[in-house]
Amino acid sequence: MDLNIKNKIALVTGSTAGIGFAIARLLAAEGAMVYINGRSFDKIEAAVKQLKTETGNNNIQGIACDFSKPAEIESLLSQLPEVDILVNNVGIFEPKAFEEISDADWLKFYEVNVLSGVRLSRVYFPKMIKKDWGRVIFISSESAIQIPAEMIHYGMTKTAQLAVSRGLAELTKGTNVTVNSVLPGPTLSEGVGGFIDDLAKNQNKSKQDVEQDFFTHMRPTSLLQRFMTTDEIANLVVYLCSPLSAGTNGAALRVDGGLLKGAV
Repeated sequence: MDLNIKNKIALVTGSTAGIGFAIARLLAAEGAMVYINGRSFDKIEAAVKQLKTETGNNNIQGIACDFSKPAEIESLLSQLPEVDILVNNVGIFEPKAFEEISDADWLKFYEVNVLSGVRLSRVYFPKMIKKDWGRVIFISSESAIQIPAEMIHYGMTKTAQLAVSRGLAELTKGTNVTVNSVLPGPTLSEGVGGFIDDLAKNQNKSKQDVEQDFFTHMRPTSLLQRFMTTDEIANLVVYLCSPLSAGTNGAALRVDGGLLKGAV
């Protein structure tokens, strides 16, 4: 299927690996001009090379930016002043007992997970409205609805993203700009894969046993009963980047393996 996004300019934050990389790859495969992002120049260079090889699209570039540092965000915006598609994917997570989460932790998670998308949207969104076309997507999480006891600060930021996304969508009335959120379920991204590997080693179990234990005890409502793949998330996101998704706006779309019960 042709998603009609050839030559559209797309920025995917946090995209040298995991869900962001999968989104960037599918956008590039559809012929978009893709800008990927990470904190390390070496990782960016490697990811750009891999994406060009896998997709045959040479219109792929990278911009380094640490989203905990406003000055680096300003640098990114000066290098890329306008986009057609903004995927706010960058995010951090860390299992931590509530009583051990410091004020600094709360602020850091909010800075990276929420304000990153706010700061970029503040620049890109008005330009989309002016030219009457654009897509803004926030990669939230099922944790926005079902706050995980093991990382409440992370869940808080994912809920905040839903609020920002819906609020921005209200400003698109009567235009061809859309703003949506995507709520992935537990996904076997690079960070989660490493976490599972560490648990398996520490508990002297196989990765399959650790995965089964996770869904039995921590995410028992999952209908899929396995980790999602990054491509399974990216498929929905890239559709939302397309003109074909014009009828979907202000939505919080679940790709969670049936984990959440009831309406979002």
